Amino acid sequence: MVVLREGMCPGLDEDLVRDLRAADIKTVEDLVSSDTEELAQKCSVSYKALFAIRRVLLAQHTAFPVSGADLYEELLSSTAILSTGNPSIDKLLDSGLYTGEITELSGGPGSGKSQVCFGVAVHISYQLKQGLIYIDTTGGLTASRLLQMLQTETSNTEEQMEALQRIRIFRLFDVYSLLECLYSLRSSGLQQASVGGGSVKAVIVDSVSAVISPLLGGKQNEGMSLMIQVARVLKTMAKDFNVAALVTNHVTRGGSGEVQPGLGVSWSHIPRTRILLERIEKPTVSHSSLRSAELIKSSRQPCHIKEEFDLQWWSRSKEGSSGKRKLDETDS
Repeated sequence: MVVLREGMCPGLDEDLVRDLRAADIKTVEDLVSSDTEELAQKCSVSYKALFAIRRVLLAQHTAFPVSGADLYEELLSSTAILSTGNPSIDKLLDSGLYTGEITELSGGPGSGKSQVCFGVAVHISYQLKQGLIYIDTTGGLTASRLLQMLQTETSNTEEQMEALQRIRIFRLFDVYSLLECLYSLRSSGLQQASVGGGSVKAVIVDSVSAVISPLLGGKQNEGMSLMIQVARVLKTMAKDFNVAALVTNHVTRGGSGEVQPGLGVSWSHIPRTRILLERIEKPTVSHSSLRSAELIKSSRQPCHIKEEFDLQWWSRSKEGSSGKRKLDETDS
């Protein structure tokens, strides 16, 4: 259920939200299923204004049937594919990140999730000349690291600064702040994030599990509800504003000991594509930058395809080699 909030639609201000809650109307479902005339009297608001709010909320939250042909035409006209800048990851993603969808990177500590996100952000901002939103929930993002990666792309200081300006960063460390930020961005149509030129084409949340997993488990039913709200607003933003959403997730052990993405079964249905990152240990190297990327969920390609890549790819000298090596496929 979607909780009523100020600014969800024109006319739904703070005072009206407070009056509605006093009348035990807390969600969109409560509002649209109530008697509008009776509710208008309780809240001391005009019937016409409340009816208009109800109509807008119904349009926003009700599914309308469309034909398969219409969906296909919409796909052709609206979907863009954003390269991550790394050939190995692009291969797993069938060319790159698709706008209108959520893509997930999962892995344990040190698997390279954040480094991949840094590289993707730099590639989109500098090479593709597009804006993006980077939501950092772990405190791991630094401007110096982004600048270091940009310096391998260009020695022109002005170009480096222009690319940095296309990356809008939010540092949020709890799920309530994350939701507030996402709702604010959605209600503004991402306009407030359009800085430094270029339209916003990607939203990166690193990491979504850092703010959700502490609220899951046991008798904490609120955590599941908040997780679904985060999922809903991310999917809505991706679809309505034609942006690619990239999120990171931690990993857990399954019943038979296998590594699997965290946040449970309910979250597993949210990302359209999921990639599992793991370290590749080399006996002669203490801190190898080589990683294994396995496609574990996709609607476009066979699952369990693996690619090996180097985290230093985004920081390489342009004269360097790709360092890409194909691993054996382990389809099962």
